[in-house]
Parts: sequence; structure tokens; C-alpha cells
Amino acid sequence: MEASTTNEQIDVRSAVEAVSADDGDAPLYQVESLCMRCGENGITRFLLTLIPHFRKVLLSAFECPHCGERNNEVQFAGEIQPRGCCYQLQVPSGDQKVLDRQVVKSESATIKIPELDFEIPPEAQRGSLSTVEGILVRAIDGLQALQDERKKVDHQTAEAIDRFLEKLRACATGVSSFTFILDDPAGNSFIENPFAPSPDPSMTIKFYDRTPEQQALLGYLVDPSQAGEGHGVDNGENQIRTVPHGAIGAAAGHRAIAQSNSAEIADALFRYSAPEEVMTFPSTCGACAARCETRMYVTRIPYFQEVIVMASSCDACGYRNSELKPGGPIPEKGKRITLHVNNIKDLTRDVIKSDSAGVKVPELDLELTSGTLGGIVTTVEGLITKISESLERVHGFTFGDSLDDQKRVRWQDFRLRLTKVLSMEEPWTLILDDPLANSFIAPATDDIKDDHQLTFEEYERSWEQNEELGLNDINTSAADAAYETTGTAAANERRDT
Repeated sequence: MEASTTNEQIDVRSAVEAVSADDGDAPLYQVESLCMRCGENGITRFLLTLIPHFRKVLLSAFECPHCGERNNEVQFAGEIQPRGCCYQLQVPSGDQKVLDRQVVKSESATIKIPELDFEIPPEAQRGSLSTVEGILVRAIDGLQALQDERKKVDHQTAEAIDRFLEKLRACATGVSSFTFILDDPAGNSFIENPFAPSPDPSMTIKFYDRTPEQQALLGYLVDPSQAGEGHGVDNGENQIRTVPHGAIGAAAGHRAIAQSNSAEIADALFRYSAPEEVMTFPSTCGACAARCETRMYVTRIPYFQEVIVMASSCDACGYRNSELKPGGPIPEKGKRITLHVNNIKDLTRDVIKSDSAGVKVPELDLELTSGTLGGIVTTVEGLITKISESLERVHGFTFGDSLDDQKRVRWQDFRLRLTKVLSMEEPWTLILDDPLANSFIAPATDDIKDDHQLTFEEYERSWEQNEELGLNDINTSAADAAYETTGTAAANERRDT
């Protein structure tokens, strides 16, 4: 295929550069491309735009003037999220409003209906922006398309598909209730929440860490030997080097974190204590797959716990990344932290929100499930600002002129209350609920017991919380038995000696 470049037609490289640019008024690009039906050249048009709920997307539409062939596609043009997401929507019978909810299905998302044992794989309906009903209708049309040919070849299979289509139509028309599950390892799919910013009683959202297989499907480089590198198995160039505090390695680790794309983590952590030692080990850059170094150290935050700071920097492409992980064992109880924000100084308190923590602001009727925003180190003001930016990005369509009056009034009221919260026109409450007790809000005094605005409450985790965290599957009885056996044998050996 050859692409002629004129005033209206450009090459593909220019279109790719436009995708990478942060330009709100991206122009329409036209590229001459090959038609796969007739073999002649047609025109493909590219447009970079921001679709509500879906961040940046690249719209492409092909048309052949020779045979009339047409097709279009929506391709994701933004970044892959740090964690995958899974939306589970309960659709009751006779409720058309739930069927009208907008759904964004990215190229890596899978849709399931457990009641019908039905699944739409990532390859089907790629990059679609539709509704719950629209996705089911499109699936019905796809199954119905070849029914006449199936009846001629395999009448029994065709009859089974007809019976299944009846059940699927009952779901699409609201006659039958069902569960609509949208699972996306890339974290870029979405189901509309009409009650936003309040939680949706019919929908649950879960964020999860991707498996190595899912990482590979998304295009990440997965190195099986990295686990061995982390434990120092290799005695060659992959051996972990321990650098004492004050040496070049410690300074380089500090610099790598401070220059990373999460500068807030560096500023907040080095405010408390410096690392005693920095471990440096080789790894692979997630952007260009070149060899790079990862630096890691363990430090303790006062009134909190041990944390692990990891920073990576690539000299080849300039990619930098830093990450904060909790250290130590899993606590036996969860922790709920409540802060009564009464003045401007409270907005500057340091906040550590882990991946497993949920956020509540009762005065705003705002509740974020665990996993939302990921793990961040910021301040009280920074946390509320990040929540506001995330809501505007994800629910940006709700601020447009197509919104009905009732929803518009609710959103305008929410934004007004959010402004009052940040300007401290009235006191408010911030609640961090972390079942793993890995979150923290800094006290205003040296003695945490003297801070009456800040309360810490421990609670027993429910079975559902342990199941979601994977704690119900942990079996330590075998390990305890092995430990007791080893200890008894060692004691007997010492006695005989």
C-alpha cells in the first residue's frame, strides 16, 4: 500500500504523532489505503477525540469508492491503567433505564452473562461505545446472521442457537433479569453510573492486579526470570547489590525517585526518614524492553509502619517509575481512619492511601470503592483534588448540554459542595476504610493521642472482604506443622549431642 501525501492526505506517522499530542482540536487526517475486498485504493480517515467515559480514542473510518466497502473502528489512544477493572451490573426485569446505561468496551475487555453461560470475547465488538441493550442486540444480530446457512448444514445446532437467541432477546428487551459483567485487564472499560458521584446500588466495581498472561496479552514484556532475580538466585550480573546508606547508590536511588512521574511519593517519604540501605538489581524497562536498574529500600514512617519504596529509571528511553508498597505481615484487623477537617491546616496533612482503601466524604455523599485511584501518597487537599479530576475525566459527559435537568442540577450541586470543601467554608469529614490497615493520615501533634480530630478504629474483616483479598485461600496449617516438626527434630539433635 502506498500513501500519497497532499494537503488533505498525510502519512500514518503524522496521524500517530497527533495521537501522542495533547491537542484538544485535533484535525481530521486522511490516508490512502488498500481495500481488502476489491484490491483498489480507498480512503481511511482518522480523528483523535475524547469520548466521555473513555478518555482519548482514535476513530478510523474506511471507505472504498470502487466497490462501496465501508468499515469503522474505535481504537484506544491513551495509557493502560495500572490495574484491571471488573464491573458487575445487576439488571432486573422490566427496568429499561438499566438497559439504557452507556457502556464502553475496550479492545481487551470481555463481557459475560453467567445466567446464559454467554461470553463476548475481546475480539468481538472491539472498541465499542454503546449501551447494555445495544451490546446485546449487536450480539444477537451477529449470531442470527448465518442461521439460514446453519440450518442447511447442521439443523440441530441451528435449533439450539435459536433457543439461545430467545433467551438473549428476553434479556435485551428487559423480560428476564440477568447479570452483566464487564472485565477489562487494561482498566479502560466503563459502565455508566447514573447515581454518580454516589455509589450505584446495582453495580459493584473491583480493581485487580493483572496476571503475567494478561500482561503479555496487553503487550508488556514478561520476563519469567525476573522472579529469580528478585531473590538473588543468579550469581552473575543479575546478583542483587546492597549499597550502604550515604554511598552513590543511595543518592542515585533518591534522585531516581525524586525525578520519577510520582514526585509526590518522593517528597512525602524523604520528609520522614532516609533509607539505611538501597538495594539495586537489574530489570527490564516496561516501555522499550531495554535493560535498566531498579532501586529498592525499606523505611519506616512514624506512627505508621514499614514501607517499601521501589524506583526504576531507563537510560535508553528515559522512562521513570516509582512505587510504594506496604511492608510487614498482613494485619489481623482492618482499620478505619476518620479525620474531622476543621481548618486550612488540616488540608496539608499527609495522606497515604493504599490500593485496598476506600474513601468516604459524608458531607458530599461521596464514596469510592477500594482500588479507585490506586495507591497514592499525597495530602488531604491533594486527595480531594485527585478525586475531583477523576470524576470530571470519567463522567465528563455529565457536564455537557445533553444532560437532563435533574442530573445537571445534582452535578452542579455536587461541584458547589466540592468547592466549599476545598475552600473550608464549612467543616467536613474524611474517612479512609482499609481492610488491610495500610493507609495513614498524619497527626497534627507529636503525640498522636493528643490529636482529637483524628481517630483510628480497628475492626474484624468480614468473610467477603477476606475473600476479595484472597485471604480465605491461605492455608498456613501445613507450614506450621512443618515448622513444628523441624523445631522438634532440631531440639532432639541438640539434646543427643
